[in-house]
Amino acid sequence: MADKPVLHRDNPEAEPLVGNVKVTRRDWLNVAMDVLITDGVEQVKVLALAERMAVSRSSFYWYFKTRQDLLDALLQTWDQTNTVGLISQAEAPAETITAAVLNVFRCTADPQLFNTALDFAVRDWSRRSGPVRNLLDAADARRIQALTDMFLRYGYPDKEAKTRANVLYYMQLGYDMAALNEPYDQRLSMTGSYVEVFTGQPGRPEELQEFAAYARRYWRS
Repeated sequence: MADKPVLHRDNPEAEPLVGNVKVTRRDWLNVAMDVLITDGVEQVKVLALAERMAVSRSSFYWYFKTRQDLLDALLQTWDQTNTVGLISQAEAPAETITAAVLNVFRCTADPQLFNTALDFAVRDWSRRSGPVRNLLDAADARRIQALTDMFLRYGYPDKEAKTRANVLYYMQLGYDMAALNEPYDQRLSMTGSYVEVFTGQPGRPEELQEFAAYARRYWRS
């Protein structure tokens, strides 16, 4: 059993404890997400999670009826974080297409907008679950459609908008999945080139500077 609870609450006071228990629903979700990311869905087990938090397994049932309820909540968290986050960035106002793509690039820096490790964990999960595969396929379709619509707003023809959206989306997934041992400054130095490849247009210096300042707040923390 862990020496102390393995918790990471953004705001411990935001969610009240229920009954005579030591942890909140968010605590269960946070620890379950950690296990999903590091060990896979097969290891997301009620007893193991309770031991990690040094609490009784019975406290789980204040918040969830079954383990499946917890797994469903993890998938909902993934969707609300990653799919909603990426779509929101694709729909964010921007004066130019290059600024719009840089808005999407913010997902690579801020895990509150897009949790890459969680996305990979769900993709791995989908290889063993048809229902999760269906959810992932639907999420990918929604994300790519949002990126396609982004390019369409700036006057790209339909086929070209779709193609650029696919290249942007799948290149970014593959780039992150490769887990390159690349210094952040080197990655930032390539931002302008990536923007030009994805859009066919050079990014404005002020746009690139704004993105660099944003990314460094997360990549250096």
